[in-house]
Amino acid sequence: MQFEEFSREHLPGLVRFAAVLTGDRDLAQDVVQDALVRAHQRWRRISATDRPDLYLRKTVVNGYFTWRRHWYQRSVHAASDVTRFREPSAPDPARRIADADQLSDLLAGLSRAQRAAIVLRFYEDRDDDEIAAILGCAPGTVRSHVSRGLSSLRIRLREGKETV
Repeated sequence: MQFEEFSREHLPGLVRFAAVLTGDRDLAQDVVQDALVRAHQRWRRISATDRPDLYLRKTVVNGYFTWRRHWYQRSVHAASDVTRFREPSAPDPARRIADADQLSDLLAGLSRAQRAAIVLRFYEDRDDDEIAAILGCAPGTVRSHVSRGLSSLRIRLREGKETV
């Protein structure tokens, strides 16, 4: 598959994924653009892999991690409404979350690795092996990130209900 065809096919999904991951559609577009530029330079090698889409997702996650490392240089604002990231033609697995504002706030409270693992698992519907390939860690570490992240989310949800 040619790079142009691949990027045209996968761009909307990559931007949606990055938007949920970053909580900022503009930043998501920047992260995806950087990932596509890097992938274009190495497309011959990337296209020879079994799953070039996983390579691109890994590049997006790495771009997000790099951005988060330099958070002090940027002005970060949580998105007030993550529903604007949805494309009307694609089903959104995150619809189970009634309050998108609450989802954004909850995800923002997780570590980078936990947030990435949870978004990949529940928004992207990826399995442990795919997430491990994207994050560059072992499948057991993925399970740990997801478990700890969900535990943290449960605690924060419970605390939020008690204060109401």
